[in-house]
Amino acid sequence: MTTTTAGILFLAVLVLALALAHVPLGDYMYRVYSSDKHWRSERVIYRLIGANPDSEQTWGAYARSMLAFSAISLLFLFFFQLVQDKLPLHLHNPATPMTPSLAWNTAISFITNTNWQAYSGESTMGHLVQMAGLAVQNFVSAAVGMAVAVAVVRGFARRRTRGLGNFWVDLVRGVLRILLPISVIAAVVLIAGGAIQNFHLHDQVVTTLGGAQQTITGGPLASQEAIKLLGTNGGGFYNANSAHPFENPTAWTNWLEIFLLLVIAFSLPRTFGRMVGSKKQGYAIAAVVSSLAVISVGLISLAQLQHHGTVPTSVGAAMEGVEQRLGVANSAVFGDAATLTSTGAVDSAHDSFTSLGGMVAMFNMQLGEVAPGGVGSGLYGILVLAVITVFVAGLMVGRTPEYLGKKINPREIKLAALYFLITPLIVLIGASVAMALPGERAAMANTGPHGLSEVLYAFTSAANNNGSAFAGISANTVWYNTALGLAMVFGRFLPMIVVLALAGSLARQGTIPESSGTLPTHRPQFVGMVAGVTLILVALTFLPMLALGPLAEGIH
Repeated sequence: MTTTTAGILFLAVLVLALALAHVPLGDYMYRVYSSDKHWRSERVIYRLIGANPDSEQTWGAYARSMLAFSAISLLFLFFFQLVQDKLPLHLHNPATPMTPSLAWNTAISFITNTNWQAYSGESTMGHLVQMAGLAVQNFVSAAVGMAVAVAVVRGFARRRTRGLGNFWVDLVRGVLRILLPISVIAAVVLIAGGAIQNFHLHDQVVTTLGGAQQTITGGPLASQEAIKLLGTNGGGFYNANSAHPFENPTAWTNWLEIFLLLVIAFSLPRTFGRMVGSKKQGYAIAAVVSSLAVISVGLISLAQLQHHGTVPTSVGAAMEGVEQRLGVANSAVFGDAATLTSTGAVDSAHDSFTSLGGMVAMFNMQLGEVAPGGVGSGLYGILVLAVITVFVAGLMVGRTPEYLGKKINPREIKLAALYFLITPLIVLIGASVAMALPGERAAMANTGPHGLSEVLYAFTSAANNNGSAFAGISANTVWYNTALGLAMVFGRFLPMIVVLALAGSLARQGTIPESSGTLPTHRPQFVGMVAGVTLILVALTFLPMLALGPLAEGIH
């Protein structure tokens, strides 16, 4: 079987599995967030945190609860890292100390669902902080994104109300009823596939080919790997992330990991359709994100398999930075899926991708990661783009735009436009400042277009809460830890606040009946319009920087 044929089969089975999971998982999440019954264990948590699960919150109260929870999580994880050498299960490696700037960057990274790692996990983080700090944030940061998405959908579904639900209820249910049970099952399957799960601080392994003894840290790996992918987090136990055989042992575990990082995000459009009372609307959103994903995976696979760029090749494909056991085609799909979502996990070196392959990965993030995006954040991101699309369509025909029976008035379109502009501003300003400072330019491992691509990729990844990197850049400096940390904070929470305000504005409206002038938003024409508007807006925003970076490198 050729590499191309194996890659097509790998992708076909993946698409089939996602299609089979779309309806049952989407319907299950709809029932989770729509039920008025609380589990006994959930009520215990509500009493401990002092929350009333039966109360409704306005968009402002919902946003304040989300910010307060995230701020407390940030402080806890920051200090947890700084005192980890006083706690059990620490590695006690003086060569890789946890500095305050690195602890700040890492804490922000994990509470924002970015999981950017400017450190080597197996030599810097002890097992206790990995389990009780980083893995816990993998659960709750993903649940925060899902909670905000559900609140936004309620804004479209409800009428003449100020309530968007209860943040604490949505958060707890997302963890206990969705993320935790699936992660337990996935962890068991990964252990069966060869991923490790132990508390060994140092494992002595067999003699290497060069005759030396190699010491590799063990740890509670499979349990963290499962939620790392399911929650579109991406932070690996090891510096090599999912390229490490302890995290991703075989080709079939590689397939499972890709499935995990896509399954919730691809199922949430079904949840959206159920909540707004129209399955067709859910299918339309699913069609938009699927169309963008198909285009993206086709382009990145072509670039990697046919060698369009500057990376040396063997056996007809770009093998540099790719694990032999996984292969080029499967690694290209993994890299594409990880950047189409906000996962940021890697099973190959993105810095070693062909210039055009690396550009596709970068462009995936610049789309706002809406195809399908992170758990929760992808759904509310594509809904904002749908609002912008109906506004554009309204301008074309001279009618007041409406979506799902709600008028898109000046306030709504201003909020939608602000949402779209926030992340590109963070990316372009951050990358420009970094390139203007001589010390920060010196952190690039490469000069010329590829060096610019490294910096642009870093800020694109941070602001879009992805976490992957062109690893050539030396990011563990005070300036980069601070600047990228700010990019992660602003890129996560400013869009959340804006989109909750949009949801609150929509929820206060009544619904207007359909008329002959209403744009049908469940038909293929609208699907094509949303995809087209998304591509055009992002291309207009980032094309000049891409032309100076990966495009210039590709035609060099």
